[in-house]
Amino acid sequence: MMADARRTNRVGCDQYRRDPETPLPGDLGMIASVTSDAAIEVRGLRKVYGDIEAVRGIDFTVRRGEIFGLLGPNGAGKTTTVEVLEGYRDASAGDVSVLGYDPARRERALRERVGIVLQSCGVYRHVSVREVLTHWAGLYPHPRDVQEVIELTGLGEKADARTRQLSGGQLRRLDLALALIGDPELIFLDEPTTGFDPAARRSAWNTIRSLKALGKTVLLTTHYLDEAQELCDRVAIIKGGEIIAEGAPSELGVGGEVRYKVAYRNGNGELTSQETDDPTTVLFELTRGALDRGERLEELSVTRPSLEDVYLELTADE
Repeated sequence: MMADARRTNRVGCDQYRRDPETPLPGDLGMIASVTSDAAIEVRGLRKVYGDIEAVRGIDFTVRRGEIFGLLGPNGAGKTTTVEVLEGYRDASAGDVSVLGYDPARRERALRERVGIVLQSCGVYRHVSVREVLTHWAGLYPHPRDVQEVIELTGLGEKADARTRQLSGGQLRRLDLALALIGDPELIFLDEPTTGFDPAARRSAWNTIRSLKALGKTVLLTTHYLDEAQELCDRVAIIKGGEIIAEGAPSELGVGGEVRYKVAYRNGNGELTSQETDDPTTVLFELTRGALDRGERLEELSVTRPSLEDVYLELTADE
């Protein structure tokens, strides 16, 4: 959805229509070069509500062209962080750059280059998918082709259906289409597949991957850890307003270590497992011992902890 739309269920307000006679703002909001490799830079971000410090001096960078996941339990501070990046909330302290701009200034030059899918959105019930996308395309200086966006988001068969006739999953696809119609460089996706059935989720994942292929940058927040593992180049895990882990999903480990689990059935048929940071040595010792005893290691497997395993361990209450 257009980045200038407030967190509300109204869509298409006239005050957001582009006025070609109004010059774009100058460079007052620029706080970094837009040619930087970073789409988002956050340094020392803090947000305080009265006596509550929701975000406690976090730092992270989202590179251009990557899918970056921001993960954390409810109340961890991730929604507040995203709202600061989107320009909906002011930071209490720290520096934030989004495409080289300070989002708190809400400059048109930035808003035209950002698309947002909120957790819940709303559209007029009595217009068609094509009509609402055509209307929103008129709000941007260089929109994508309406039919192209319809096809990209899997709404081809519903292009002329009234929005009141769409299922929950189809409405979420329309939310994504509205975020993409302005051809943004950066897209915020907040729980984009909530309410999707498994097939629809897989289809949405393919759409999100296609955004990366188009050179877009995506900031994804989701409670589906398999979704983050499947889509994200890197993730940051927030707990208690602080980032407690950051990196590629396959490389995250508790305490900075990546642990492997080696499992097998021993000579008595019992399932045995052990964790190690050196699976090669463990496998050598196990197989050599089994060969010396003339035994087979049934159901032998070596696995790394999933993102969900690491997340649950890192965010567990102490």
